[in-house]
Amino acid sequence: STAMSSETDYQANNQWFGEMLRGYAPNIDQGLVTVLASISNACSNISRHLWTADGEAKAGSSNTYGDEQLDIDLYADKTVFDHLRATGKISVAASEENPTEVQMGGKGYSVAFDPLDGSSIIDSNFAVGSIFGVWDSTHLLGKTGRDQSASCIAVYGPRTHLAIALNGKVTEGEAVAFDLILKPEDGVWAISKKVLTIAPAGKVFAPGNLRATSDNLHYKALFDHWVNERYTLRYTGGMVPDVYYSLIKGKGVFVNVPSPTAPAKLRLLYECAPVSLLVEAAGGLSIALTSMGIPPITGVLHPVSVLDVLMDDMDSRLGVCFGGKSEVETAVRFLFP
Repeated sequence: STAMSSETDYQANNQWFGEMLRGYAPNIDQGLVTVLASISNACSNISRHLWTADGEAKAGSSNTYGDEQLDIDLYADKTVFDHLRATGKISVAASEENPTEVQMGGKGYSVAFDPLDGSSIIDSNFAVGSIFGVWDSTHLLGKTGRDQSASCIAVYGPRTHLAIALNGKVTEGEAVAFDLILKPEDGVWAISKKVLTIAPAGKVFAPGNLRATSDNLHYKALFDHWVNERYTLRYTGGMVPDVYYSLIKGKGVFVNVPSPTAPAKLRLLYECAPVSLLVEAAGGLSIALTSMGIPPITGVLHPVSVLDVLMDDMDSRLGVCFGGKSEVETAVRFLFP
């Protein structure tokens, strides 16, 4: 069974989260504070579990999408659902492991999440993560990423971090992104970077789905550009740590470009939309790609922000480009010639 934090820990963390979040958004809704605090508690539980869990133990099941599930995926999924349900503030929640709008018995917010992104690299002890999007809504379908109130990614590496974005409607100004670190000795979070900012230019690249260069010549040309311009490669195969690298280093570009034989795998609702809010809140850009580079909004033939793509299906998948503004604009020149 998943361990819920003790009531006193939960209250202490909730109080700290409230004070910390009000520093960014003085009039933030207490319900949103409660939801984000519960997400942080779930992440600290998952982090502890990862230290001792068997990274290869198969659950003997597949999720709806046919991905083989590990015990650790199901633990993380249950942990997040349990913590969210306990808040009484969640109308519906959906996860990559459980991709339906699950009624949560509360009201106020809806949450979409990927409980453990990168579980296929966990046995090699690479960093992995969790992804969360929070909407001020009773449902998820029919929304866009821009409708989110907040999003966050947890990174479980040598240290555990939680990068959070608050949308402008929450701060009553500009969107903001910042980073927390978990102090493992007492399970308490602390601010590690008050503001996350991605510079427009920075010669670091993370090329996901690289096999697509075999039959997407636009992607091949972009990859050759990065190599010829002597960019630094920083790529682990986990979207969370690879995008987090750009957030913390303050520069770089991440792409996951599809092709006819290597289709898009990243899911809009659980992965792309929440990460896009973080990237754009940090001053970067996010661009949506489909298999042939045409954006996934009918009739639109120019690049579009991932935040503007409608969630009309619990399993919509996208190619994406995230990063510094001028780096993304360069990628767009190659991918949308």
